[in-house]
Amino acid sequence: MTVGRSSSFIKYFLRTLLCALCLWPALAGAQDWNYRVRPGDTLWDLGAAYLKPSIGWQQLQQHNRIDNPYRLPPGELLRFPIGWLRVEPAPARVLAVRGQVELSAADGSSSRAVRAGEQLHIGDAIQTKADSSITLEFADASRLQLREYSRLRLDQLSRYGRTGMVDTRLRLQQGRASNRVTPARGPASRYIIDAPTATSSVRGTVFRVSAGDDAHAGATEVLEGKVQVGNPHGQRLVHPGQASRSAGSGTAPEAVSGLLPAPRLRADATRLGALPAQLAWEPVTGADHYRVEVVQAATPEILLFAADTADTRLLIGELPPGTLRLLLRAVDAQGVEGLDASEDFVLDDQPPPPLTISPLQGQAVNSDRPRFHWSQAPGASSSVLQVADEPQFLQPLREQSTGGTDLRLGQPLPPGQYYWRVASRDDQGHQGRYGQALTLQLTDEPVDPALQPPEATDGELTLRWQAGSDGQRYRVQVDRRGDFSAPLLDTTVDQPQVSFKRPWRGTLHIRVQYIDDDGHAGPFSPAQQVKLPCRLCYGASGGALLLWLLL
Repeated sequence: MTVGRSSSFIKYFLRTLLCALCLWPALAGAQDWNYRVRPGDTLWDLGAAYLKPSIGWQQLQQHNRIDNPYRLPPGELLRFPIGWLRVEPAPARVLAVRGQVELSAADGSSSRAVRAGEQLHIGDAIQTKADSSITLEFADASRLQLREYSRLRLDQLSRYGRTGMVDTRLRLQQGRASNRVTPARGPASRYIIDAPTATSSVRGTVFRVSAGDDAHAGATEVLEGKVQVGNPHGQRLVHPGQASRSAGSGTAPEAVSGLLPAPRLRADATRLGALPAQLAWEPVTGADHYRVEVVQAATPEILLFAADTADTRLLIGELPPGTLRLLLRAVDAQGVEGLDASEDFVLDDQPPPPLTISPLQGQAVNSDRPRFHWSQAPGASSSVLQVADEPQFLQPLREQSTGGTDLRLGQPLPPGQYYWRVASRDDQGHQGRYGQALTLQLTDEPVDPALQPPEATDGELTLRWQAGSDGQRYRVQVDRRGDFSAPLLDTTVDQPQVSFKRPWRGTLHIRVQYIDDDGHAGPFSPAQQVKLPCRLCYGASGGALLLWLLL
């Protein structure tokens, strides 16, 4: 065959293939859907149930060459032309929403947040934000999970009456979607996802589709079943464990290639069933990074947690209770995701987290080793405290356990904003979920004791200051020079006042330290000064006299 004839043949083949794709709806319409007759069926009842209003039951009789319409033998097959079947709208149902997901309705109304349980219709478009996902269920129980930073339009949502055949056509404009498609129940069943570079058509499978972006080509990754991927320039049949990339709509999809293998979890460093969940796995050759997901084990299309990491370790700090499934996969440099490592685990929320008492939300605490208080939760024999500098607690700065309901940090922390939370443990050591995280502001500003003007009477000098919290004691120092190297008075008292023999005259430097009931002492307050007049000036009166208090 000459080069010219070969080129012409290729062009002819591509045109023929494109025409076949365009004529697929018409070809499907020329096919029949078969129904097996049951006892009691009649042609007019079946016609009313399955045919369009414009198609009479007599046409069904003629198409099947039935002589006596009053006798339909049970078990006999009736052929219904696809084009005659009743077509009805089949809205999609929102199974779950995580994070921020916006709906742009087909009726042109303003965008709004999507709610779990509502129905979506033809022409609606949904868009997910960061750390967000949405799960849709279609009329044949097929499900789609749309991941973060993705946009999807619902182009066709219909069903052929009560036949079980569903026509679902979706347009993935941006991002990624995972699909679990129910096997087709007839010749008109379709599940098609259009991406900017190629179309993926299936009749029952589990697969993922990427729309691609400036850095990565679009891709179709097949986990179960087979997927036909194509555009006007070519077709690829992708089998389980394979992927086909599509660089653009102007070129045919690339040849299929194998997916990266599933990572192997490290049993010595992986801990599931308690929070924070701890993961570690062996590196995968060819991996650029890894995708970690946690889904409901019974409904794996509902995404509960997702993270991308270049590391081979990860801590998951917050998950809902229940029977969950961990999914871990390697991602290559082209953005193609590999096979999943999967492990089910049960996360119990008992015992419940305790109620926090102090510090209060956002409270400023003058201590590098703050003290925390909480209630005793039912069924709890101990508690676990975590402190972190970010609200996800991916890498807690401190984690301490206690059998009581209060705890002071064992190691100091520098001033700054922190988050803290508490979980309960039962007698067997099982840990429930953590309670709500509270913010905490640590400061190194000394406590102002609000020293009152000293009172001199009966040869004594009395100092008073602001009381602390219940159970606190006070160390007070009085010094003449202000360096407190050899204090005139250095004593600890239970009440916020002290009396001592009054000095002759001069200036006194006074400072106070608050001591908690567990012995932890905070910093001394800034020194304040008291100006003493000549002792003869106030000693003769015998009465009380308020002295000068200098800051």
